[in-house]
Amino acid sequence: MNDGVAVVPGEQVLDLFQGVRLTPTQRRIAHCLVQHAPAAAYLSAAEVAELAGVSQPSVTRFAVALGHDGYPALRRRLRELTADTPGRGTDAGNELQQAVRAEIGNLDRLAGQLADRDRIAETGRLLAASRPLPVLGLRAAAPLAAYFAYFAAKVHPDVRVLDDGGSLLTDRLEQAAEAGAGALLAFVLPRYPRETLDALREARAAGLTVVAITDSPVSPATEHADVVLPAAVGAQLVFDLHTAPMTLAMVLLQAICDATPTDTQRRLEAFEASAARRQLFLG
Repeated sequence: MNDGVAVVPGEQVLDLFQGVRLTPTQRRIAHCLVQHAPAAAYLSAAEVAELAGVSQPSVTRFAVALGHDGYPALRRRLRELTADTPGRGTDAGNELQQAVRAEIGNLDRLAGQLADRDRIAETGRLLAASRPLPVLGLRAAAPLAAYFAYFAAKVHPDVRVLDDGGSLLTDRLEQAAEAGAGALLAFVLPRYPRETLDALREARAAGLTVVAITDSPVSPATEHADVVLPAAVGAQLVFDLHTAPMTLAMVLLQAICDATPTDTQRRLEAFEASAARRQLFLG
């Protein structure tokens, strides 16, 4: 990471799982280690198993899957990763500066992921072709879903925000599928509302391809999504910072625009003409 940028220990731990195909149980363990870093580096296999809600042998098999002889070897590696995290020295500034610099680190990591433009472009085509396009975001994720949908509605003919849970949520998912939707964009952020994960299962049951913007490649959303787009959440303040997920949402919207350039231009010009006629803006 760049000098002066605070690095969150959980981000260092994430590097352990790069390129490793994990089972759903192993993803739960991995997610537990990320969420509890650096404390997890000093927990026993039994304690990790209890936190993750899995068996102790599963923790041992997880360590072996990562290339270690057993859990003790994995724990030593975790201690190495979290003990000497770059950018966490005395020059990192006060706690507010550290929080902002950690967000810079999250954006830097996201920028690295976007080197694979084809994946984002393919996802943009998938969402652009979904008519209607349902966008799911509950609780803390609701503002991000609304922000994305506000702009997406200017270039997509039918964007439907799903920001309320309850018994009607499944109805609205099924109605979107019946109306012709082929995909669902979901924002799945900590603390991962149970209703959100239930909705992802219902969406797939309805035949929708689920695209999830979530905080980690080992978040609970990965078990229920067809396409996972990770963007780290800042956790240094009382409430989470969603800078990277919001940036990723706008990048994805750019990909939607690129997928249908003619329609995008026509719709934007129509909106500008309407806005001028109604004198919506001062500038």
